[in-house]
Amino acid sequence: MLNSGGENVMRDAAIEAATAQIRRVQNGEVPSPVVCTFFDEATNTASHVVHCLVTRRAAIIDSVLDYDAAAGRTSNGSAQVIVEYVRREGLTVDWQLETHAHADHLSAAPWLQEQLGGQLGIGADIIRVQNVFGKIFNAGTRFARDGSQFDRLFRDGETFALGEIPVTVLHVPGHTPADMAFVIGNSAFVGDTIFMPDFGTARADFPGGDARQLFRSIRRLLSLPPETRLFLCHDYKAPGRDEYAWLTTVALERECNIHVHDGISEDEFVSMRTTRDATLAMPKLLMPSVQVNMRGGHMPEPEADGISYIKIPVNRI
Repeated sequence: MLNSGGENVMRDAAIEAATAQIRRVQNGEVPSPVVCTFFDEATNTASHVVHCLVTRRAAIIDSVLDYDAAAGRTSNGSAQVIVEYVRREGLTVDWQLETHAHADHLSAAPWLQEQLGGQLGIGADIIRVQNVFGKIFNAGTRFARDGSQFDRLFRDGETFALGEIPVTVLHVPGHTPADMAFVIGNSAFVGDTIFMPDFGTARADFPGGDARQLFRSIRRLLSLPPETRLFLCHDYKAPGRDEYAWLTTVALERECNIHVHDGISEDEFVSMRTTRDATLAMPKLLMPSVQVNMRGGHMPEPEADGISYIKIPVNRI
């Protein structure tokens, strides 16, 4: 079978389902999702509120809990803006979705659930992340490594609906083992797999990451119809660009992405990604982010004094 770029590929039932879904939106058979993005400059994170215009059912994707690392204090300013938008628009939140267990910001999903409701969903391979990082942070037996902190563990090809809008879930590992893309109508929310064309792609050197797997996941996403909208989780303003951006298309990425445009081979990508990753510093909020996000956005269990503590393993990562 040939994809839109003329490449020979094996049949991919999940991609075929997502493609058919996108075509239904393009043909006017189902509504296109309404997307409002909230950008947190402190963590360079784009959080998205997606809703069905007909039913006003909504999902919140990759929310941010404000965290002052120096003081060890959290606040809800960024998430509160989302709450105000949802209430102003009269939306009903069905889902709090995480594309993966982020290493650069803490999730506000539990707090948003308290305010707005919605099931918390993430990829089923969060269990692998929990096992790896549970050992790194010596989390002990009280930390469940079965994904039970989440309401729904998604697998590749699963489908559900957001109001009248169909959703197809794609497993796109490589940055981490649990990365998922949520194709909602004609729009794919791709997490950290890929960035704006002038910035490239995600790193693949975290525990459980794999550059070769990342390449295959990206090329899988880029086999969706050219017009497919891609909503990103981060932007860092590439040199020469003055504005933050988080919306691109499959066509633009295939033509212009500096790391993975059409014509770049898997081996070329792996070599580039591996070399580049070796020069990158760890994210500033890696330690608190992963410890919280692998718990579904909850802090580690309080110790005897009633206080939660973030661990920093020395010389471990």
